[in-house]
Amino acid sequence: MDMSNDDDTHSAGMAGGAHLLGFSDEILLHILSHVPSTDLILNVRCTCRKLAALCLDKSLVHTVLLQKDYQANEDKVKQLVKEIGRDIQQLSLAGCYWLSGSTVEHVARCRSLVKVNLSGCHLTSLRLSKMLSALQHLRSLAIDVSPGFDASQLSGECKATLSRVRELKQTLFTPSYGVVPCCTSLEKLLLYFEILDRTREGAILSGQLMVGQSNVPHYQNLRVFYARLAPGYINQEVVRLYLAVLSDRTPENLHAFLISVPGSFAESGATKNLLDSMARNVALDALQLPKSWLNGSSLLQHMKFNNPFYFSFSRCTLSGGHLIQRVINGGKDLRSLASLNLSGCVHCLSPDSLLRKAEDDIDSSILETLVVSCCNLRHLNLSAAHHHSSEGLGRHLCQLLARLRHLRSLSLPVCSVADSAPRADRVPAQPVMHAVPRGFGKKVRIGVQSCPNPFSGQTVPQPSSVFWSLLKNLPFLEHLELIGSNFSSAMPRNEPAIRNSLPPCSRAQNVGDSEVAAIGQLAFLRHLTLAQLPSVLTGSGLVSIGLQCQQLQSLSLANLGMMGKVVYMPALSDMLKHCKRLKDLRLEQPYFSANAQFFQALSQCPSLQRLCLVSRSGTLQPDAVLAFMARCLHVVVCHMFTGESLATCKSLQQSLLRSFQAERPALNVVIFPLLHEGLTDVIRDVPMVHLDEITLFKSRVAEEPPNLWW
Repeated sequence: MDMSNDDDTHSAGMAGGAHLLGFSDEILLHILSHVPSTDLILNVRCTCRKLAALCLDKSLVHTVLLQKDYQANEDKVKQLVKEIGRDIQQLSLAGCYWLSGSTVEHVARCRSLVKVNLSGCHLTSLRLSKMLSALQHLRSLAIDVSPGFDASQLSGECKATLSRVRELKQTLFTPSYGVVPCCTSLEKLLLYFEILDRTREGAILSGQLMVGQSNVPHYQNLRVFYARLAPGYINQEVVRLYLAVLSDRTPENLHAFLISVPGSFAESGATKNLLDSMARNVALDALQLPKSWLNGSSLLQHMKFNNPFYFSFSRCTLSGGHLIQRVINGGKDLRSLASLNLSGCVHCLSPDSLLRKAEDDIDSSILETLVVSCCNLRHLNLSAAHHHSSEGLGRHLCQLLARLRHLRSLSLPVCSVADSAPRADRVPAQPVMHAVPRGFGKKVRIGVQSCPNPFSGQTVPQPSSVFWSLLKNLPFLEHLELIGSNFSSAMPRNEPAIRNSLPPCSRAQNVGDSEVAAIGQLAFLRHLTLAQLPSVLTGSGLVSIGLQCQQLQSLSLANLGMMGKVVYMPALSDMLKHCKRLKDLRLEQPYFSANAQFFQALSQCPSLQRLCLVSRSGTLQPDAVLAFMARCLHVVVCHMFTGESLATCKSLQQSLLRSFQAERPALNVVIFPLLHEGLTDVIRDVPMVHLDEITLFKSRVAEEPPNLWW
């Protein structure tokens, strides 16, 4: 599979087939009756109930994607396998954490399977062995390796199947090689390290538990190596053991080498040998390395690249001079580059990092060289840095980025979209009377007052605004993030909640309601993140987004307006009634009142599936939450981390599970005080699919190569 082929269907392994998504039963039947079975690969993304109801020629159904199909209960999956299992060639149950191991084991009946994704599913070593023993045609596999996994329980038939697997995605929750040593024909290896440093009982784990295994990984045919590490020293210990084998002999066909590590990851002798060998022997198409391996190193100068499609230098101290000289080679044509992640590279748009302060203006000529050389970029991340533009006609960051007409996802720091100097035609908007502080006066009444028209008064997107012009030139943008340079979420991963945050950049004060309203131009927008916009006064721009961005599926809002106030609630309430396709909503605000009016407004989103609220000093109304869940039948994730007492949180969580668990098998409810010392233990029980996609805040643009997995 070519990861550079960025297909929005996310089914790169099925190119050439017909993709039928979201059609009615009648239309499906009509299409299927007119398509020769030899020409059709059916990509079904629907419930098992619909599949079972269709009177299909079973030989037509080759691909079934049930990942995050929250309606797929045990009986439906079993019925699906019974009806069409023998003909399915590609099956994804990724994220179906609610299915029992005995149900997942039914996959063994799909004996024609070539690709199967079981990430997030519960499987013991014995069940995995039994299942894989029956799948002799399997070439692509995704699984979790959980505590208790024992490779010695894998049968000879299972190992024979694994020896033919060419693509493996393995998520590790315990120190282990998993099934990697059995996969002697690997061409693509994706490793996700999610091992906690301590057990639930407090015992310290050690990566040395792996030592003594008789087999080692076989990397001789490897083309793609990807490793993503969660925070924690043990994940670094374990990945070093995987890399030690790779350093002995670098695969000559390696073309993508990517390691994503939060924080520091010291370079060892083995990793240095590996990098030196790669510089001598391979030409890469995709590269991501820990920042400590690149900082102060001449490695990039010696690396050879073929037709690169993905670079990530996230959090590296890469200066603009080095970026141009060592990556772009002074303006070399890099039209093959599809995705570039420069998140946290605070000096990447300046010629030298030694004398520059973070808030100094960027060198627009560096950005211009980047834009000209990488003219086909589809995904660009410039977040977590202060990219301030100086005055000069046509030299603003937004004006230069507007030339990248192929962009589909973009992440920018809030301060970077501010005009170089305050505009004379911009009159500061005045706060409306009903935007009162939460908790410092009478309560805000949500849904009663009508929100100001987003295109009247001061909230008109000014034609002279560089941000307005940027979005006008990128009409097909699907994913947009505006994140404050100093923003850090209060929701931690493996540590106590963050109580204090840095103040926003002074330039961000020039970005407010009118810039938010400008986002309404993006008719194809599906994912939106807005974080740390201190000058949002009414939130009226949100209404224009709701009215015009009808494809919006996920929305994340954090720290809008003044920290002690929730000024945008009336506007958000008006916005939500237009968001008919919204599936995920994440709200993070210190003083957030999750009251009846808020949940009444939220109930107008008929497609909503996941909700996450993070509010250090926030409150909630249990009766309103229960009524909301009763009205919104598709909601299966309800995460609320507020300032309420532990007793209140536990009582509400138990009530929700008792009321809705039976009819919603995928239901995942976590109600917990944000500042409680037990938060880390609660977080570890959240299914990875939700933790990674909505509970934790992070920038997701160019986070990994496009189409990394099918």
